[in-house]
Amino acid sequence: MRTGLLGSILLLGSLTGCEAIARSAIDQRLDELHAAASRADEASYFACFAPEGVFIGTDATERWDVPAFRAFAHPHFSQGKGWTYRSTERHITLAPSNDVAWFDELLQNDMLGTCRGSGVLRNIRGDWRIAQYNLSIPIPNDKAKTVVEMIRAAATTQNSSK
Repeated sequence: MRTGLLGSILLLGSLTGCEAIARSAIDQRLDELHAAASRADEASYFACFAPEGVFIGTDATERWDVPAFRAFAHPHFSQGKGWTYRSTERHITLAPSNDVAWFDELLQNDMLGTCRGSGVLRNIRGDWRIAQYNLSIPIPNDKAKTVVEMIRAAATTQNSSK
């Protein structure tokens, strides 16, 4: 009985350790993504994504798989122009299987101000890779109606000019 209890205690301790290691690796991966974007390091930036990865940008038209997003970003990166987002707060949740995680983070960007990144990572043979990254601009609730009206007006203008 004691061996079983001791074994269970050791197993619980190792799962907690595994979770801590996974969280640290995920933090490191997301920090690496932002650092590579800031340096305009195309190879390192796209190495952070899973092969089936998707990037969803702030514009409603921006939903790219990795090859399409790379094609979009390449002209910027090749000229040394990246983008800088600094994470100020991050939350990570691991699936019970410890092979999938989702996150949300608050970011600061010089042009856009406060942004939010959220998404999903999966562990591919010990390497955490981004399966989906969603960049958004959080709008205060008391400003949402005004912003929605601005978007509708812009859509109406665009549709009438076609």
